[in-house]
Amino acid sequence: MSFFGLLIALLCFSHFSRRLRAHHREHHGEGDHDEWWTRHACHNPRDHRALRQAAREARRAARRAAKGLGVAPGPADETPEQAALRRARGRAAAETGFYIHLLTYLAVIAFLALINLMTTHYPWFMWPALGWGMGVFAHYMGVYGAPHLRERIFEPVVERELRRERAVMTTEKQASIDELSSTIAHEIRNPVAAAKSLVQQMGEDPTSVENVEYAKVALAELDRVERRISHLLKYAKEEDYDFALVSVATVVDAALTQVRNKLDVAKVAVARNYIGGPTVHADAEKLQSVFANILDNAVDAFATVPDARRIDLFVENGGNDATVRIRDNGCGIGADKIERVFNPFFTTKEKGTGLGMAIAKKVVEAHEGQISVASEPGRGTEFRVTLPLPRNGS
Repeated sequence: MSFFGLLIALLCFSHFSRRLRAHHREHHGEGDHDEWWTRHACHNPRDHRALRQAAREARRAARRAAKGLGVAPGPADETPEQAALRRARGRAAAETGFYIHLLTYLAVIAFLALINLMTTHYPWFMWPALGWGMGVFAHYMGVYGAPHLRERIFEPVVERELRRERAVMTTEKQASIDELSSTIAHEIRNPVAAAKSLVQQMGEDPTSVENVEYAKVALAELDRVERRISHLLKYAKEEDYDFALVSVATVVDAALTQVRNKLDVAKVAVARNYIGGPTVHADAEKLQSVFANILDNAVDAFATVPDARRIDLFVENGGNDATVRIRDNGCGIGADKIERVFNPFFTTKEKGTGLGMAIAKKVVEAHEGQISVASEPGRGTEFRVTLPLPRNGS
């Protein structure tokens, strides 16, 4: 056994020495030097020729860059040919490293086997041979096995999953676009059709005393279209946010002041269940519009509530988030409608555009927060806005 290991080690050493001498001879010629690297990097003759050509082109580009700029091209200026040459050299270096490891392993184990043979009959050299052999095998898998597994198994699986995810995202996006387009067409077509009908009646009888009323109604319908388009543009527009450290309680108070007149007219009592509040990184103006929109909807929910109208406001600090809860005892939202509250153009109001809550959700998500709603018909609704607290050092 020792003689066999020693023989293998000598053969490998002789083979590797010839390779090193050949490399040393070829190192003086640039074209032959690149040929040595490419011959070790791949096994296909066509790949040899392609990489040799790539190496020549890379050298020409490097000379031109050095001549014109006085410096060699860096990684940011790397051409495809240079990248191919770099990968080929890396591959050749990895394979050469494995050959050196294997040669060292065989030589040392053969030497240990020779000592073992001369000292005792117990084959103790097998234990280091086994342990080190596992390392050699791992090295082999890293150089030859891992690329094969990545090419044959890992990359096809990743590509298949990406195709599936793209297909699902495309389907969902198309469904959302179809639904939104249908809703927009419905919201705009009805007022335009009504205005058109009124204008036609005015044209049929220009002297009619009712033309003034017809004109007012037609203008109201067109104003309704203009309002919906304005909200739609606001919803679709990517707005700029002016983030700063703001107190959540201060923003909620500002929203309360904004809708105070409507609250007083509707005789709604407001309970502020907080004194202060946490500080968040937010755009105060846009966040105020979110809370004002929720309060405005809460007031509208009291249309069928005769008395004891009440809104409770909570500002809480829990863990890594700040939470604002706005709860009313209004008419509530039905189970068949609550899932659509944040959908564009969904509204239960006669004169609503249906974009207020959709815009609110967009603003909250731009703050990396979440908005949710819970409701029970006849007992009221609660909106919850959660915003992340500033991280340490931010």
